[in-house]
Amino acid sequence: MPASATVKPPARRSKELSEPEALLERYRAARERRRVWESHWQECYDHALPNGRPFRSGGTPGERRVDRLFDGTAPDAVEQLAASLLSELTPPWSRWFGFQPGPTLTGSERDRVAPLLDRAAGIVQAHFDRSNFAVEIHQAFLDLVTVGTASLLMEEAAPGAPSSLRFTAVPLAEAVLEEGPDGRLDATFRRSEATLAQILQRFPGADLPDELRKQAAEDPDSRFPLVEAVLPDGAAYRWGVVLDSGLAEPSWLAQGRFAQSPFVNFRWLKAPGETYGRSPVMKALPDIKTANKVVELVLKNASIAVTGIWQADDDGVLNPTTIRLVPGTIIPKAVGSAGLTPLANPGRFDVSQLVLDDLRVRIRHALLVDRLGPVESARMTATEVLERSVEMARLLGATYGRLQAELMTPLVLRAVSILRRRGEIPDITVDGRLVELQHRSPLAQAQAQRDVQAALRWLDSVKALGPEAEATVDAAATAHWLGEAFGVPAKLMRAEVAAPVAAPLVTPPASPAAAADAGASNG
Repeated sequence: MPASATVKPPARRSKELSEPEALLERYRAARERRRVWESHWQECYDHALPNGRPFRSGGTPGERRVDRLFDGTAPDAVEQLAASLLSELTPPWSRWFGFQPGPTLTGSERDRVAPLLDRAAGIVQAHFDRSNFAVEIHQAFLDLVTVGTASLLMEEAAPGAPSSLRFTAVPLAEAVLEEGPDGRLDATFRRSEATLAQILQRFPGADLPDELRKQAAEDPDSRFPLVEAVLPDGAAYRWGVVLDSGLAEPSWLAQGRFAQSPFVNFRWLKAPGETYGRSPVMKALPDIKTANKVVELVLKNASIAVTGIWQADDDGVLNPTTIRLVPGTIIPKAVGSAGLTPLANPGRFDVSQLVLDDLRVRIRHALLVDRLGPVESARMTATEVLERSVEMARLLGATYGRLQAELMTPLVLRAVSILRRRGEIPDITVDGRLVELQHRSPLAQAQAQRDVQAALRWLDSVKALGPEAEATVDAAATAHWLGEAFGVPAKLMRAEVAAPVAAPLVTPPASPAAAADAGASNG
């Protein structure tokens, strides 16, 4: 169990977590509200991500799930769009966020604090890079593109691990979500199953019923349901795990608190009045299903064209069940009988290719493959690169704003909380006043290109007006602004004034006992 876990005996704190039955009742109510989405999600998985976790009962790992899939346009487009999101939002081994001094600091304070914040951002980024973040966020992006909602579990790793952070892409089949008053998916339920050995490893010292131990002794592979909940409680989150084995009354396995929720839930887009998101696959689903059916019919028509449809007189000599329609076969017939004769095909299916090409173009367009796909030309001019960046920012502008608020900002804030408590970064608070979070992903840089281009055009215009106009330009301030816009590290920019800070803005790391995030982890 991670070091950040705080397991406490059951206590009567609130209605949601005072009794296990109350928690299970709230979970079942939330799952019942989610049930209307499941058939729609399953249809999206069947046609666009067949290897995703199924919602239907009876699914087993490793089973074949492509028997009803005939056209691979949608699965290929989904993988390309997920890869584009990974490279444009959270590129591996690349700085996609940073910290900068907030607006309440003076110029001298900003120059003093900026290098400290830049080093702290580098440490946080290094932990992301050394963890399994790139692997799990890609799986979460696949769910996001397919069904419009994804969940990423962010935990504190055990001491001695290469990174202090550990990530798990939670399948939507396990996650049940609730939307809070502020419009965020801040209440999370997760139902999973574990063996007795796994339960004891994750929750050592848990009081387990005798019926469960007896069944586990008879069958060590028996798995027992667990319901985990992270619910908002003021400025923090309550965490609890309930054992719902059905062999005895539901009981607590653990309880705790988090400063930030370990579940990061995010959506592609959201319709008013709905809790879960909607995806580009949902928009293109009619075309995807039609293309799949057209390819199925084309294959059936091709099978008929190869083998043909035949008729024969039943003269007692010809046995249709023994006929093999393969090259070189000699089929005997009675003298004077018609034998086996082909039946004319009533129509042709040549128009199918035209329909299929149009459908595939619309599917790729809906999933942004024709806009965000790999560059086909090996040599692109600077203008072409800029126009591609502007087009990308325009297409993903609304979605990027939602992902920035629901995914990227919570990820960084929780990472800062964990690393600050472990003493690996200074005791900073990213509150938007003293310290600001700066997004430096390629897509964020593409959105900043317009401001940069406007500033550069202004400088060219001022230069054309002559020396008197050029005297109005603060070259040092302009260089600093351009450096921040381009995400240049603070250590590469010379401080304007090297004055000491009046009050300490960065304090020594807080001890684990005094940390606000006495978080629990669900292992």
